[in-house]
Parts: sequence; C-alpha cells; structure tokens
Amino acid sequence: MTALNTAMKEKPGSMSLIYNKAILHRARFGALCPSCLYLSCHFFRKFLEIRQYSCGIFVILSKNLLRNIGTISVRYCLKVGIIMSKKIAMLGHKRIPSREGGVEVVVEELSTRMALRGCEVTCYNRGGHHVSGKEFDQGDLKEYKGVKLKNVFTIDKKGLAAMSASFFAAIRCAFGKYDIVHFHAEGPCAMLWLPKLFGKRCIATVHGLDHKRAKWGRFAGAYIMLGEKCAVKFADEIIVLSRGVQKYFKDTYGRDTRLIPNGISRRPARKADLITKEYGLTKDGYILFLGRLVPEKGLTYLIEAFKQVKTDKKLVVAGGSSDTNDFADKLREMALGDERIIFTGFVQGRMKHELYSNAYIYTLPSDLEGMPLSLLEAMCYNNCCVVSDIPECAEVVEDKAVVFRRGDIEALRGALQRLCDDPEEAKRYKDGAADFICGKYNWDDVVDKTLELYKNKRS
Repeated sequence: MTALNTAMKEKPGSMSLIYNKAILHRARFGALCPSCLYLSCHFFRKFLEIRQYSCGIFVILSKNLLRNIGTISVRYCLKVGIIMSKKIAMLGHKRIPSREGGVEVVVEELSTRMALRGCEVTCYNRGGHHVSGKEFDQGDLKEYKGVKLKNVFTIDKKGLAAMSASFFAAIRCAFGKYDIVHFHAEGPCAMLWLPKLFGKRCIATVHGLDHKRAKWGRFAGAYIMLGEKCAVKFADEIIVLSRGVQKYFKDTYGRDTRLIPNGISRRPARKADLITKEYGLTKDGYILFLGRLVPEKGLTYLIEAFKQVKTDKKLVVAGGSSDTNDFADKLREMALGDERIIFTGFVQGRMKHELYSNAYIYTLPSDLEGMPLSLLEAMCYNNCCVVSDIPECAEVVEDKAVVFRRGDIEALRGALQRLCDDPEEAKRYKDGAADFICGKYNWDDVVDKTLELYKNKRS
C-alpha cells in the first residue's frame, strides 16, 4: 500500500503515475497483475467519481473491493493474452546481454519482453569470459532492461562451463522463490529434476539436438543426452523450434512438445561505413556468412565452393569460435592463397548491422541447426539467401531463398556462381524478404505463446 499511497500524494488523479509506481515498487493487491490493477483502478475512479478524494477513499476500499473486481479484470486480461505476474528464472545460456550464440539472443528477447509485461525475471549468467575473448565482456551487470542478472560459479573449461553453471544455477532456482524455472538447451536440463523436486513448474526449450554437434567429445555428448532424457521425463513442457525436432521427440520418446519458433524484429538498413574503413567492403561487393565458427555450420563446404567461383566479390566469414579454436585455424588454412576471403572475428553492434545491410548474398550451408537466428536476421535486411536443404533452414525460407543439397560443394558453387552472374535473380530474392520473414516470425507472438505455456497445466 505504501507505494500507491506515495504515488497518489505526488500527483492525485494521475492513473498513469499510480500504475508506473505500482510496477516500480512491485505493489500488489491480492493476485492482481499490473494490467489488472490498472483496469480495476480505472473502473473505480470512473464509477465512484471520487477524483478529489481518491487519495483517502481509494486506499481504504482497494484491498477488499479490488479482490472482487479483480476476478473480472483477470478474466479479461487472460482473454486478451495477458498473464498474471510471475516470478521466472532462466538458465542454460552463457550470459545476457550477449551475442555469443542464438540461445543468448532468445533468452534476452524473452526475458526483457516479459519484464515489460510485469513479470519478475531473473537470468542466471555464467561466470568466465566471453567465448570470443575477454575484450567483449560486458562487465558485472546486476540488472538489464528490468531483468535481474545473477552470476553463478562456473568452471571455465571446455565441456565443464555449461555443466557447472547449470548445476549451481539449478540449485539456486530450487531454493529460490520462483513460479517458473525455464531451462534453455539440452545439456543444462540434466539438472531440471532438482527445481522440479521443490515444486517449481519447469519448462525446457530445446534449441537444437546438441548431442549431434561435432565439437563435443564422448563425455560431453553423454551428458547432453542425459539432459535430453531428463527434459523428457521431468519437464512440465518442452518447447522446440522446428518440426524436425518435434518429430524427433515424438518418434524417439513418444513425448509431445510445443512448437514455438524464434522471432525477429525489423531492422533499418545501414550504409557501408565501418566495414569500408576496416575491410574495404562496399555495397553488394561480398558474400556473407555470419555465425559461430563450428563444424556443423558447413564452413568447409563454403570455402571450397567459393574458391571455385569466378567473381570479384569477396567472401566475408564473420564470427568467433565457440570452444573450436582448432577448427577456426583449419578454416584459415583452407583460405590461404585466396585473398578474396576475409575473416573478421566476432562482430556485434553497428559492424554487424552494416555487414547484413550491404551483403550481396547471405549463405548458411549448415549440416545441423536448431532454428538459425542469423538466417532470420539476414532476411530481415532483405538479403538474397543461399541455404542448405536441412528442414530447419528450408522451413524458414520456403521459396524465398535458394536451397541446395546439404554437403554438396558443387551444388553450392553452382548456386553462388549463378547469382553472381545474374544480379536480377539475386534482386528478386531480395525484394520482399524482410516483409516475408517479419510477417512469419514475431517476438511478441513468441512471448505470448510462452507465457500461455507457463500458466497452462500439463494434461
């Protein structure tokens, strides 16, 4: 009551001020969410016509009467897709804010948007440094866009970082006052049983079949499989990003899952400036790959294919390694002798936006994906895209991109050569790509569906 009382004294009659203060100080009346509170406050003010006396009368009446009116407003809010305030914990990512991988982008988008809707969200970040080097560290943040950030003890070694961070994060979630504990990625789900044992509603998002990734050894692969099986057995709900993974869980375990693909937000194009100064790149003067330098991205196929393409355009390989320094070194060795191939290392911010905005072609020749956020980003900049025919890519692009057979170097070479020789064909794929992808995938829809899943009980 103190928060609302203070807000009213500052400016009686200002409902927006009351609402903002209520959210800021987390004032609650019974089980009302902030949206319900606002509707109930507005109803009483209009009905009782007590503008001049609201500071005194409203505070006295609110606690008992809002519980009754709250039933109506809660039903209304749920009908239009608003969820009552929840305490949510997320773990399994490296850290936010960060662009270290697709998981981190998803966690950041979900958590910050949920916080805007009145949920109390806590994200458990790993310790250690950014995977591409400590120069990219964001510092020891305690809060980001309304989301609480907590660091957990991490053994910063390949294969142990994710395991140790998720172990200690799961312990803190089990003993924390959370309604929902949301695990991201398969490996961290090995600890899902612990918060479940303490009565938490546990959700698992499988961002891809991680045990199939070539970078993991036998022990790490076995641990990831353990996480997958724990998710199947203990999770209240499993979210998957593609129909292929959904089919895998149904065929392998008989487990139903919820398909909630990732979202994307439209971005304004940026003129070539930093990329010209740093790498000599110009508009439509290069073919772009942007992502982590890991074996399953098909980068060996790309370099072999591009070296056979007759063009003056460059190939820009943008991204850092992810516990794969030896593989990144191998790629650079493969590129020796072809001065058209440029490795930028990890990119973010304006540099990344300029690379997307000015590419002639974006290519993603992956063998394995969950749901490639880099592909969504490339299309939202109206890029002509060339992708492998794995379901996770083909489902995204439909007929709005060039698709070639996975692992077929000659098919990839042919697709790149044809587009380099025919700018009109490339332009046809560019036109409307952003409208298509932004209409198909939307972060607000993802948040709506995820919040609905939080409150629904498993049948």
